[in-house]
Amino acid sequence: MVKDPNGLKILEDYISKIKAEASYFYEEDGDRTFLFIADMASADMIPVFAEPLFQGLNAKVEFHPAMTLEDVKRGIQKAK
Repeated sequence: MVKDPNGLKILEDYISKIKAEASYFYEEDGDRTFLFIADMASADMIPVFAEPLFQGLNAKVEFHPAMTLEDVKRGIQKAK
């Protein structure tokens, strides 16, 4: 992003597109790391979230599903 004058704009547009609830930027294992918190309603949204990062930023992408307390409560009821 330092070398590309459009880098910040690309990142801002991506954050807006995925409707990120929060975004964090930090170093991890010597790499620039971005963490986005966003609601992904279903797994078929993975390409929508990942492809712009693969193609536009040549990024490594990981997904880590997380639950709210309400999600846990519903899940426990389904597991009984």
